[in-house]
Amino acid sequence: MQRTAKNETTVISALRARANFGKLLERVADERRSLVIEKRGTPKAVLLSIRDYVKLAAPEPEVLRILCEESRRKGTDATSPRQIDTIIRSTRAVRKKHRK
Repeated sequence: MQRTAKNETTVISALRARANFGKLLERVADERRSLVIEKRGTPKAVLLSIRDYVKLAAPEPEVLRILCEESRRKGTDATSPRQIDTIIRSTRAVRKKHRK
C-alpha cells in the first residue's frame, strides 16, 4: 500500500483490494479515508464510506430549499409521478420528431 502525503489517500492494487475487501470496508468506515484502487498502475476506482458518498452525492440543504421554493412558485410542487411521466414522454416525442 502507498500513501500520498496531501490528503492521506491510500492507493492499493486491485488484487490486494480483492483479497482484503472486508478489512478495507471496515477501514474506510472507521477511518473516514478513501482508498484509490489501481490496476496495473492506473487508478480505476475509489472506495469511500457511505457517509462521504452521501456528502458528495446529496445536495446541500440550502440547494434543496431553493429548489422547493422554485417548485412552489412554478406550481410544480403538486405534480404527480404519473403527470411527470406524461410530460417526459411528450417532451421526448417532440424532440424525436424534430430530429427527423
